[in-house]
Amino acid sequence: MAHNNGMPASPTRVLIVDDEESQRSGLAAMIASWGFAAETAADGLEALEKLSAARVDVLVTDLMMPRMDGFQLLRRLAAQGGGPPAIVITAFGSIEMAVETIHDLGAFWFLEKPIEPRALRLLLERAASQRRLAEEAERLQRQLSYQGVLGELTGRSPAMRQVFSLIRQVAPSKAVVLVTGESGTGKELVARAIHGLSPRREGPFVAVNCAAMPETLMESELFGHEKGAFTGAYERRAGCFELAHNGTLLLDEIGDMPLATQAKLLRVLEDSRVRRLGGKSEIVVDVRVIASTNKPLAGALKKGELREDLYFRLNVIHIALPPLRERMEDLPLLAEALLGELNRKHATKVVEVAPEVMEAFQSYSWPGNVRELRNVLERAVILAGEGAIRRQHLPWNFASSAPPPAAGAAEEPGVIRVPLGATIDEAEKALILRTLQYTNHNKTRAAEILGISLKTLHNKLKEYGGAAAESGGSGRRDAG
Repeated sequence: MAHNNGMPASPTRVLIVDDEESQRSGLAAMIASWGFAAETAADGLEALEKLSAARVDVLVTDLMMPRMDGFQLLRRLAAQGGGPPAIVITAFGSIEMAVETIHDLGAFWFLEKPIEPRALRLLLERAASQRRLAEEAERLQRQLSYQGVLGELTGRSPAMRQVFSLIRQVAPSKAVVLVTGESGTGKELVARAIHGLSPRREGPFVAVNCAAMPETLMESELFGHEKGAFTGAYERRAGCFELAHNGTLLLDEIGDMPLATQAKLLRVLEDSRVRRLGGKSEIVVDVRVIASTNKPLAGALKKGELREDLYFRLNVIHIALPPLRERMEDLPLLAEALLGELNRKHATKVVEVAPEVMEAFQSYSWPGNVRELRNVLERAVILAGEGAIRRQHLPWNFASSAPPPAAGAAEEPGVIRVPLGATIDEAEKALILRTLQYTNHNKTRAAEILGISLKTLHNKLKEYGGAAAESGGSGRRDAG
């Protein structure tokens, strides 16, 4: 039974579900004699009513019952985000049924009738202990989130408190979640936090980047393939949905998924079934899907790059991550958390960020968000080794206040001027756009001068979007 810091503990509440009155009343009397608080229900429907009306610590249920049987009861509880640990008791036992009940339906254990009292009592105590440990872990996570930490996410700002609140609310459910935010804001960390707080925490967490793989391989990556399904398919391979069975699948950069694949994804989300490429049968999967993107999906919808029905299917719960520049009050806490992580990684002893450095951090816009902050701190930690991070440990052009070129200053031919304070990404962008102007927008020639492939140049221009268009670039000038 439960104990709580020396205070009198309320007895563990056990709900016994059995359609035979003599069986459930006999079990209730025996369980009560061991010091548990026992209640009874005649079938799954009555059990659901009692579970919704009062706290239950352990569920003891028969399988074969009228109206709603034990299988349906456990499935309903799983669909609602999981109930108390369940001990299944039945006269129709088999190894196959035990495996299905424990693994597929989430039961704690399986006992055949007639029941061995000592075995049942031991299982009740273990199930009650598991329940207390899970609740304590959840309580500690809530406490940490109020202190500004949830999983690997850090922040006390109102915006991050809202994010933490949404994560805690949606984690127990099976609802699809859409996470949006600029690159580097921590979208995968949100997905991992949801998984870690969910009933699926013991299951796999699988992440796939929809923008990082060729279109020809995406369906195989997601849904798997049979041997011989296409050239090079030398063996059967499970896809990400199968690998994430009973766990969570993160579809990162969902806005870059090809339309043909979007249609197949929509069907999987609706039916919970996948068919491997080249396969003849469908496979049932139980996967919680989280999608993320750094793109404004409204624009993708307008351009026809994202199916509207898929968007509405994914956007059940929307969590928007703020950029770092909009939660600058979190900088000291973020820096402290990152320093601890980086000291462990590099075996260094850096204890703080000097005030002048924190001041520079506060005046910087952080276009790369938390990822950029981590990179800047990692470099500084390595250079400092111990003590405090100071100005000399930062990149040479970081947060510089050098004045911009004078208005109307003549531009020297063949020279690119980048003001101090520009980031590497900004300098690279200026170099690429200026080189395009120099080559009269001949992309092939520009790529040769820059020493990059034409594909890389196209990808960079796609990232720059409007800025590339303003430079006068045209997709008709690819050849020299």
